[in-house]
Amino acid sequence: MRLIRGLTNLNMLSRREDSPLSNGCVATIGNFDGVHIGHRTILEQVKEKAESLGLPSVVMVFEPQPREFFQGAEAPPRLMSFRQKFEALTAAGIDHVLCLRFSGRLRRLTSREFIDAVLVDGLGVRHLVVGDDFRFGCDRTGDFMLLREAGEQQGFTVENTRTVTIDGERVSSTRIRERLNVNRLEEAEVLLGHPYRIRGRVVYGRQLGRQIGAPTANILLQRMAPLQGVYVVSTKLDDGLVYDGVANIGLRPTVDGKQPALEVHLFDFAGTLYGRHIEVVFRHGLREEIRFDSVDALKEQIACDFDDARAWIAKAGSSRTTH
Repeated sequence: MRLIRGLTNLNMLSRREDSPLSNGCVATIGNFDGVHIGHRTILEQVKEKAESLGLPSVVMVFEPQPREFFQGAEAPPRLMSFRQKFEALTAAGIDHVLCLRFSGRLRRLTSREFIDAVLVDGLGVRHLVVGDDFRFGCDRTGDFMLLREAGEQQGFTVENTRTVTIDGERVSSTRIRERLNVNRLEEAEVLLGHPYRIRGRVVYGRQLGRQIGAPTANILLQRMAPLQGVYVVSTKLDDGLVYDGVANIGLRPTVDGKQPALEVHLFDFAGTLYGRHIEVVFRHGLREEIRFDSVDALKEQIACDFDDARAWIAKAGSSRTTH
């Protein structure tokens, strides 16, 4: 898997004699937030066509995502970080990820300029897979029919994405966020194809948890997550070991938190995790995140959370591997 960052690097790559894109590619464009089962159907569609043509497969994404560029803090929360997305696309067998910075310069490109600069000159696209509701270009005239017309003129074909529905409704990132927001974790899992999880690097926190007897591994989040509160979780470490535990995700109102964070307490774990990458799987919602009048009151509630979590784990079954 190759990550191509930005249009400049794409152009440099395309000019090389040994460029993996020298004969063109099969590509798709989208946010791919969550890389859910609907996305994976599209990825299989792209890979099948790429294999039949003997060409590499490419997924084009944007950072920030367009809605984040236009809406800022009001944009919907992400289902996964860019790192998680890249790892998921790698696991799906995609050959290249093209990540374009969504900036004022990019948004000023007309639909025709985008086709010429990115799809034709940059990627040399031979086949494109996009939804029939896809829109692009500063003039918003870029759509499925324009792509087909341009393809006929410039030598590439365009195919509509396959739609996946469950219970008569299309699988989408929006639908998954809605389920997570109301703690319908099992329904979200069906749509994602796996339990909801967050990966990240453990950073130093205020160490309040250690002071009150509940040390936590802290992951700072760039944006609010699609779910908030206290959860039963299982946490996979970078050495493959998995621990049950309890996590709080949100703004930590009792200690005047300013930045969204994920704090995880691992049951029966001794050691330090600073600087290590962990994966936190959300298994069951315990309660909402609330502000307590004192640290002592918070400490009492945490003890109750631990008891409730252990009781739920005993009933549902531990996810822990052998230590």
